[in-house]
Amino acid sequence: MMKSPGLLLISILFISGFLMGQYCTTVGPNSTIDSNVETVQLNGVVGSINYTGCPGVVGLQDLTGTTMVTLNAGATYSITIEWGTCGGIFSGAGTAWIDYNGDNSFEATEIIATWQGSPPFTGVYSFSVPAGAQNGVTRMRVTQQEGTVLPLNPCATFSWGSVTDFGVTIGNGIDCTGYVGDDVSDPVIVTDLPYASSGDNSFCYANQNLVYSSPDVYYLLNPNPLMASISVSLCGSSFDTFLSVVDTDGNIIAFNDDAEGCGTSSSLTFSTEGLGQVYVIVEGWGSEMGEYDILIDANYVNIIENDPTVVRIHPNPSSGNLTVSGIQGAVYINDLSGKCVLSATVYDTSDLDVSGLSNGVYILRGTSEKGTVSKKFIVRK
Repeated sequence: MMKSPGLLLISILFISGFLMGQYCTTVGPNSTIDSNVETVQLNGVVGSINYTGCPGVVGLQDLTGTTMVTLNAGATYSITIEWGTCGGIFSGAGTAWIDYNGDNSFEATEIIATWQGSPPFTGVYSFSVPAGAQNGVTRMRVTQQEGTVLPLNPCATFSWGSVTDFGVTIGNGIDCTGYVGDDVSDPVIVTDLPYASSGDNSFCYANQNLVYSSPDVYYLLNPNPLMASISVSLCGSSFDTFLSVVDTDGNIIAFNDDAEGCGTSSSLTFSTEGLGQVYVIVEGWGSEMGEYDILIDANYVNIIENDPTVVRIHPNPSSGNLTVSGIQGAVYINDLSGKCVLSATVYDTSDLDVSGLSNGVYILRGTSEKGTVSKKFIVRK
């Protein structure tokens, strides 16, 4: 059964979340009075948190840069939280989370303390840091919200209460050094096709692409001018996958949830015409994650090269205008890295202005009466 959301929703989420997933920070109360966390105490293997809450703060009180504690994966700790008030006494609820997997979000599995009732109430909570927590800097969020009940939304805005973030460093956990592909700044570089590999997004990867809450793995490839299309398959993966392709501006090229004949795995094919570099993003449907197999391959055009009876371009080298004859319709000019640097529509014999291109070798692609053609030319000024 297909579970993919509508194209409009996916488009909005891609655009808003393409560059990198971030902690929600536009959160918390719009008033400084009444319900507030009054104290938080936590001793770590290194450092401690000794926090006093009142007077209240509007919005998020971000103490991650000044209040830090180190916790070891696999160890058990005790945190004391005073659910209180900076004014009147009104019932409400509270929750504390630690982002153990470093995906810039707070999930139900990461809750370390909850409370519901009328303040003041001091709770002492014991919690264990998962052995699979990821090493590095993350954060703890403590929220108290007036006039509500559990469960709380860590990204909520409301009238009365408090939201405070503390810095946490995880040690003795999973070392993610050397894992690439977590976001657009550090993708897995695909240089040769066909490309076949295996991966696992259940650790060392965060949720950067906000279509689903599953962790993402980014692959970067650069189609060359001889490719007509590229196929990507996750068939045989161990979990329900979601696959997408976007350009470097975050525009959607293609996406797929459940491919026919591929079970709950994903597979797609997209045209490379006019494309430069693209990101292939592997994630799960919903919060699904696990081991996957990825295969990326190209389908190549039927090239007619250097046949003057079919297509002619002159002068070659060119310093300004390039006259093209024998091509009808769209033409694309790519540099040798595969990036499309110019496109136009031509009819029989047309002049193309290439004066804006830097000196170098380029490939012109188009369609003639004999099929798809590719012609090399030089810009020399």
